[in-house]
Amino acid sequence: MATVSRLPLASSHVVATTLLQENITRYGALPPEQLAQFLALFNPLTISKKGVFLREGDVCEREAFVTKGLFRVYYTDNQGVEQVLYFAMEDWWLTDIDSFAHQRPSQLTIEALEDSEILVISRQDKDLAYATLPALDRLFRRMTEQTHVALQRRLLDALGKTADRRYVEFRQRYPTLVQRLSNIQVAAYLGISHEFLSKIRRKITTKV
Repeated sequence: MATVSRLPLASSHVVATTLLQENITRYGALPPEQLAQFLALFNPLTISKKGVFLREGDVCEREAFVTKGLFRVYYTDNQGVEQVLYFAMEDWWLTDIDSFAHQRPSQLTIEALEDSEILVISRQDKDLAYATLPALDRLFRRMTEQTHVALQRRLLDALGKTADRRYVEFRQRYPTLVQRLSNIQVAAYLGISHEFLSKIRRKITTKV
């Protein structure tokens, strides 16, 4: 059975926190004391394969940073088909932005595809950080802008590019990620059937 549990503080936690620190400072500098205060608000968790970080219908109260493992973020459409919005692997953030920000029931489910480790911050603690750490709000605004840009580009790709082109670009953009996903998972991300993806792969192989 899939489980969610606390990860004991150890050397692995130090490595995870360092990865988080590097990710944050990539978007801008924070005074060292403010950065240390913010990092201290995160708690380590482990989620086993098929464990759920967020379930559709629940309000998202937490945001997470992936330090080990892989997740899929998906919703179930009116026909009962699971549609993947994105995958999150190491060095990626994980949440339902709409539910987290507006405290409304989530339309998404976030599930671990591998045994995973994450660093988690609650909405309450993040609001506290915004109120007490002045530079943090500007930094996370940049991070949110990057997220919105990525989602917009994904939408434009879905509207303006063929499935063949989307698959080729997905492989080129995330070569290591593709190796960790099943064909069914990739097909769900591209919004096509597993059978159609198989045809695309055969076509590409024939051309090579």
